[in-house]
Amino acid sequence: MVDGARRTTYEEFFTQAMACAAALGARGLQPGERVAIVLPNRLEAATTVYGIWLAGGVAVPLNAQARARDFAPWLRHCDARIVVHERAHRDIEDAMGDFEGTTQSLPLDDNTGYVEASFATGDGSDGDSLAMLLYTSGTTGAPKGVMLSHANLLANAEAVIDYLQLTAGDSVLDVLPFYYAYGASVLHTHLLSGGRIVLAPSLAFPHLVAQALQAESITGFCGVPSTYSLLLEHVQLSGQVAPSLRYLTQAGGAMPGKLVRRLRDALPHARLFLMYGQTEATSRLTYLPPEHVDERAGSVGRALRDVEIRICRDDGSWASPGETGEVCARGPNVMLGYWNNPEATAAVLREGWLHTGDLGHLDAEGYLHLDGRRSDMIKTGAHRVNPADVEEAISELPWVIEAAVVGIDDDVLGQVIKAFVVVAEEQPRGADRIRAHCRARLAPYKVPKQVEFIGALPRTASGKVRRVQLTEAEIS
Repeated sequence: MVDGARRTTYEEFFTQAMACAAALGARGLQPGERVAIVLPNRLEAATTVYGIWLAGGVAVPLNAQARARDFAPWLRHCDARIVVHERAHRDIEDAMGDFEGTTQSLPLDDNTGYVEASFATGDGSDGDSLAMLLYTSGTTGAPKGVMLSHANLLANAEAVIDYLQLTAGDSVLDVLPFYYAYGASVLHTHLLSGGRIVLAPSLAFPHLVAQALQAESITGFCGVPSTYSLLLEHVQLSGQVAPSLRYLTQAGGAMPGKLVRRLRDALPHARLFLMYGQTEATSRLTYLPPEHVDERAGSVGRALRDVEIRICRDDGSWASPGETGEVCARGPNVMLGYWNNPEATAAVLREGWLHTGDLGHLDAEGYLHLDGRRSDMIKTGAHRVNPADVEEAISELPWVIEAAVVGIDDDVLGQVIKAFVVVAEEQPRGADRIRAHCRARLAPYKVPKQVEFIGALPRTASGKVRRVQLTEAEIS
């Protein structure tokens, strides 16, 4: 792994993971207990995961960009025994104030790993035992912790290695955080294949990312649509910039055809894999081989090895080719369920099938095409946002009566957040004040890009807000 000026061998990586395990054991961690990780992409964000597993614990990577109002319910929900975080992280320290005496802090300094210590590994965890909890959104009321087993993670990694043909000679430039399923998959696949992981500079500096492609002889790059759009807008991508690049992968929402063409024109020598998945499936369900991108335009491909995809009608029967219904999946990468939430688990895991909540259809050859989402969840860039989080923050303002938040189409991010707000009386610079309030209380990606004031929110007969009507009004 390459982390700025630090270059770590596999032996050094393992030594750091062992030192982490020793530090956790010294704090009394018992098998099966949860350890929360609140770290940006740095070497320790990876070694901590493996250190937790060596110690028999469950890794709970949390979004390092979140705020105290997000951390508190996550920590409470997973009952974290220990929290690993960067020293002087104000939000996590504020959140942990509620857990004194039960949750311990393990702070790390900048560019400083764990103090080396001896640690005797046990017999290891059973493959079906819980390895990781990944939270699918920042809901403050009812977080959903996806339970992934060691077997889930291994099945996903082996299937991705298979279709990307990863080897020890591969070097990936990673811009994806390890606390998301996509980023975690990049980490585990490259470590399992013996490859090299180069932690990328911030995407706020696209030219530095481009320089790393060349300087580190990068063979693979993974991103969401907004990643590629940003690079294409600010960097002259070409074979000269990335001469060693062998493959590109894309997930995290549909990639517009125009963006696909621009990317392939800029980097024709790199094979582009379009993919689809869910956190509940350890990140990946389907992929579209590069040689089929043109002939299967709009498709997200066929199922991974050992994975089945079917389309379910509303009555529970299986749909015919070309017929739209709910996308369902079955395979060794499908989660164990949601942590401490049997009702939510039963709603999506039925008779061995994962009901994704996404709508789609299969063509005659079994290629999946997505036709929308049942969920109200907003996918902006690589982030999933629950509208209720933003609505709650906006409603804290005394002059706001109610608010509804939706995702609207955006060429760069896929979707951006728009807030429809009902106020008691018109406010000077009201939209600016709402955004400023949200910036102070929410992660940056949750702040509305647009704010519109309306007289009343459209509702169903049962009183629920009709978000679809708000979205359709925006389109028209």
